[in-house]
Amino acid sequence: MARKSGYPYDFPWLDSDAFELRFTTPVTILIGENGTGKSTLVEAIAALSGYDEAGGGKGYRPVDHARAIDRSGAGLADALRASWLPKVTNGWFFKAETFFSVARYLDIAAQDSGNAPPDFLSWSHGEGFVRFFEERMSRQGIYFMDEPESALSPKRQLELLAILDRIQERAISQVILATHSPILMALPNARLLEITRHEIAETTLEETQHFKLYRAFTQSPAEFVADALREKKPE
Repeated sequence: MARKSGYPYDFPWLDSDAFELRFTTPVTILIGENGTGKSTLVEAIAALSGYDEAGGGKGYRPVDHARAIDRSGAGLADALRASWLPKVTNGWFFKAETFFSVARYLDIAAQDSGNAPPDFLSWSHGEGFVRFFEERMSRQGIYFMDEPESALSPKRQLELLAILDRIQERAISQVILATHSPILMALPNARLLEITRHEIAETTLEETQHFKLYRAFTQSPAEFVADALREKKPE
């Protein structure tokens, strides 16, 4: 990998000589704290696969980037090389933060072509997400997902978990997902990769900080919250 400087090339786990990542299961789940680069990595691999940094299907341009001042993790794709066995071209890049823009793009494109719009936006945010997943992830392809749980209740997360489980069992698609949700991390036989500030390492649900935090909370909510608030009080 050719190393560049500055974001998104400055994560310590991006060692120019040793960095290599293999996706060996139908569903790979990336986890880590904010700022460790998991969303950046998803954006980069999606861009490397031909998807716009704002999300959508192959060839979609749901957002005008001409006047954007933010820097996207998709730029990291310029420094990466990829190989597929076999190469899959169909799929989707789902980003929770751009769901509205992509859904509106789909409605307009359908209307312009004389078709009925999919209309994911007439439902509640979470219901729209689940309808979208059920429709768009039902066929063979490669799917990138960045924090899909953001608008989902725990019950809706279980619905997404069931969709991912079907993908895992059929083994004809590839999902690369970044999440903070222990429910999604519990997907049977999925590969969990934890991204820290220094490395990317395979892990298990029980070893993640997310699981440990939720377990501590459920064991004694009052004590957990009291300790947390005590730690956050200014000196």
